Amino acid sequence: QVRLVESGGGLVQPGGSLRLSCAASGRSFRTYTVAWFRQAPGQEREFVSAIRRYGGGSYYRDSVKGRFTISRENAENTVTLQMNSVTPEDTGVYYCAAGESIILSSTRDERAYANWGQGTQVTVSS
Repeated sequence: QVRLVESGGGLVQPGGSLRLSCAASGRSFRTYTVAWFRQAPGQEREFVSAIRRYGGGSYYRDSVKGRFTISRENAENTVTLQMNSVTPEDTGVYYCAAGESIILSSTRDERAYANWGQGTQVTVSS
């Protein structure tokens, strides 16, 4: 098991930037595929981005491609999500999730992730 703690959420104006961090404790992050999911009010939780273990690549939902960047710093046991050019549609609670041995086809499936953080609120509003 790994414990996950998100940080970096807040209020940002449309077109602005925000950087979310997911810090892991308990075990090394390098053996995990790590993802970000988000949930807007009244909506189901949805996949945002993921970075696979051992340099297996990064993945994004179409609406954030070119605006969001996921990266991992194994030495610091953290994964970050750089959010640029945000829009009100990016508003929601952002959750960090991690899992081991996630097959490629399940990278975007929240059911594949066994470890979850508490979430951090992101609000995009003028």
